Amino acid sequence: MEVDPKVFFIPAKPDRIVKNVGIYCRVSTPEKDQLSSLSAQISALTRAVSHVEQWKLRDTFIDIGSAKSEVPRKEFERMLQECEAHNISVILTKSISRFGRDTVDTLEALKRLKAAGTRVIFEGDNLDTDNTDSNLMISVFESLAQAENETRSENIRMGLSFRAAGGTSGLYKRRLYGYDKTAEGELVLNKEQAQAVRDIFRWYIDGKSVLGIIKELEKNDISSPTGKPKWSKRSVENVLTNEKYTGTVRLTDSVTGQFQYLAKDNHPPIITEDVFRDAQEAKKCRSNVVTDENGTHRKSQKYSSKGK
Repeated sequence: MEVDPKVFFIPAKPDRIVKNVGIYCRVSTPEKDQLSSLSAQISALTRAVSHVEQWKLRDTFIDIGSAKSEVPRKEFERMLQECEAHNISVILTKSISRFGRDTVDTLEALKRLKAAGTRVIFEGDNLDTDNTDSNLMISVFESLAQAENETRSENIRMGLSFRAAGGTSGLYKRRLYGYDKTAEGELVLNKEQAQAVRDIFRWYIDGKSVLGIIKELEKNDISSPTGKPKWSKRSVENVLTNEKYTGTVRLTDSVTGQFQYLAKDNHPPIITEDVFRDAQEAKKCRSNVVTDENGTHRKSQKYSSKGK
């Protein structure tokens, strides 16, 4: 066939299919540094989407909560549903550690996404489910990430325990009402507040109720631990149940709760151990309510605060 020299052949352009992309991000807590990390994640992944001409950002899914938390990740589940509805073709996320709770959780989610025909890219780990070799690597990376996180958590717990056992934990020197803290981190008596603490214990042992003690504190113009003119019931109760006023600090293992560390003479005492025990006994007696043929009443009247 003879072609006119003025006619040019233009080949057909390949179909340019635009793929909808979803970004998934997660941080452990709503604290300021974590939110900054979240912002950085979103910005980096958004830029990555913009660099691919055939990608269009459809949605961003954000969860805030620990990977070990039992709280449902609503955005994660919404992301899966959007993919299963074929509204999203590609999921872009920072890393495996930010994606699933553990190996099982991650692989189950990836199975659902694969069945939906969704491609998942872990940008920070350089892994892509469209790459056959990545599937094995994803399983390996997830296992390593989980082991690393568990090791880090265990190291933190061990560090806290070692510091508690060695007497170097900052919890031993935590400031409380009745004390000031020196530049070296030592607790020293605040004379006015220390006297208020002694008065609170004395009034309570003598039979005054917590509300009665609050009235006495107001009458004597004694400010609360937060500097307010009126004390709350909780503030008074916190004073009455704080063993630290005897100069002793008791730390309980926060993970197992199975053992304690006791540091005696850790700082100058405000009250004696006998006074503290008397206050706890008074508290116990006042809450010792019984019901019998005479109705509901307290078993002991020794510490009655009626009328006080």
